[in-house]
Amino acid sequence: MKMRWCWRCQMEVPMLNEEEFTKAKELYGKASKWRVGELKVKERFNPLLEYYNELTAWNETEPNAIMHHGMEQYGADCPNCSKPLRTKKARYCAACGFGKDDFKDQQTKPLMERRKELFSKK
Repeated sequence: MKMRWCWRCQMEVPMLNEEEFTKAKELYGKASKWRVGELKVKERFNPLLEYYNELTAWNETEPNAIMHHGMEQYGADCPNCSKPLRTKKARYCAACGFGKDDFKDQQTKPLMERRKELFSKK
């Protein structure tokens, strides 16, 4: 778990690593399989909310939001503004526009592939 910017929530939230997110997806899937009317929505998703809140010490109340909080869904942090790229295939940073100037030569590769030196771990 790591605090990272979420594009949907428009704030920093606890993002789950791959293993934690796999468990969250499992719980979400189980809750989604209930037939309508058997349990109220809040009751069905309680195990997911409890798992996330216990793991993160956060008070999330919306189960669908948790499904956007997996680190693997986002790209690396932008070298200019530090917000994560929206996807691993992002061609520029949506927050600050970093990498847009590279389009003059019509490159379509993701920013992380075109400018590897900026994303290497130091």
